[in-house]
Amino acid sequence: MLTVILIAIAIFAALYMAWNIGANDVANSMATAVGAKALSLRQALIIASILNVCGAVLVGKHVTATIQGSIVDTALLTDHSLVLGFLSALLAAGIFVTFATWKELPVSTTHGVIGGIIGFGLIEGGIDLVKWGSVGTVAASWMLSPVAGAVIAFVTFKIIAYLVFGTKDPLNSAKKIGPVFIALTLFIILMSIFSKTNVGEMLGYTTSEYVLFTTVISLIIGIIGFFIFKNILGEGYDVVESLFRRLQVMTSCYIAFSQGANDVANAIAPVSVVLLLTWGKIDTAYLLLLGGIGISIGITTWGYKVIRTVGGKITVLTNTRGFSIDFGAATVVLIASKLGLPISTSHTVVGAVIGVGLARGLEAVDLSVVKRIIYSWALTLPVTILLAIVIYKALQIIF
Repeated sequence: MLTVILIAIAIFAALYMAWNIGANDVANSMATAVGAKALSLRQALIIASILNVCGAVLVGKHVTATIQGSIVDTALLTDHSLVLGFLSALLAAGIFVTFATWKELPVSTTHGVIGGIIGFGLIEGGIDLVKWGSVGTVAASWMLSPVAGAVIAFVTFKIIAYLVFGTKDPLNSAKKIGPVFIALTLFIILMSIFSKTNVGEMLGYTTSEYVLFTTVISLIIGIIGFFIFKNILGEGYDVVESLFRRLQVMTSCYIAFSQGANDVANAIAPVSVVLLLTWGKIDTAYLLLLGGIGISIGITTWGYKVIRTVGGKITVLTNTRGFSIDFGAATVVLIASKLGLPISTSHTVVGAVIGVGLARGLEAVDLSVVKRIIYSWALTLPVTILLAIVIYKALQIIF
């Protein structure tokens, strides 16, 4: 009976955390598209829901392994302590993210879960139980990801500004440079699907073969894009923005997919430990699907709240700026996912938004909003550590 109750709580905690991920992190994938009016809010929420599930199921297993066993030394704890500990970590992170979403602040769900794991590790085994080397590696990625997102987004926007808006015929230049970005984006998406994922393993080809396939497909689509863009008529910057609106929809879909791949671990990695220790077996595919569905529910119910902040309050967005943000952020997130680094999608996207804003000068960025976001980031770890300790002690009393 106790086992059944713990499994039920674990599934609830996973769904609750997945809902929080969808409610808060959806802004990371679709806020710029909504802010730049490339997609309506309704369209953005539906598309993000579908692609988050796909990313979770196809690519989500790599980061799961990092969170599952690299933060605390699980060998030094009893099975019962681990079960209660990972449950407390999930619930602590979920509570904090719910509060942040209510306040319309984009926080790191990854940050929250790892803070919760550190919390129960500290209370159960002391400082020595926490693998500080692994925590340091993850913390470094949290700091590097917004910087990397800002740099790539900044450079991407500057390239567009120079090669398109800085020419005598911006529309003709956009028709030439647009297909290049289509091919490059598609290459990264396809490689993320084929390389070290369930799909790649089922097909059974080598990495070099996947690179060849992906290159050929990307070039073909890029060439098709060139002929489609070539027939677009008009003049002026509005038509250029219209071209990049199409590209921005593609990159928003791209980051939604990568978000599902990276952030689903925050919900299912802790619960996979609980199920393994209580039930004796787990099916990762079903857990990834469960996490993806939970994220989709969060997106469609409360996802609009953080979109307001990221999509409209940090800096004014156009389609070229939104494309640059999505391209920079999604590239960083997907690379991190392939390396098994549980980075913060929120940090990366906000960094990219700031990077694009800075490309137009410091006055283009609302620093008061940025400060509020940074304060919420700074509070994430200590608050989730304390919450996890309280919840862990309460679960010990109950069970």
